[in-house]
Amino acid sequence: MSIDKIRPEDYYTDFPKTFGDNLADEDNQIQSANALDEQIGGQHYKKYAIQPVEYCQKNKLNSLESNIIKYATRHQDKNGREDIEKIIHCAKLILQFDYADKSL
Repeated sequence: MSIDKIRPEDYYTDFPKTFGDNLADEDNQIQSANALDEQIGGQHYKKYAIQPVEYCQKNKLNSLESNIIKYATRHQDKNGREDIEKIIHCAKLILQFDYADKSL
């Protein structure tokens, strides 16, 4: 058989035939229709009228901008000073990537 004609199902025998086949397990069932109702590892975002992820998605922020929003939202409830330092680091990265002198 030519390598050009090999299909994933020819070499992945445990691979589900259609997406979601393996989600039927009792352990893997989706608990909530709204993922925003669930938070892994705390409750520090659920108390807000708009969660950081909603704001960031709707405003099409990149990962660095989103991290700044996330850290600013949670700093009082989670990591305090460390989250503020992370905001500063992300801001420095934005300056470096987006506003560095392009003439060099």
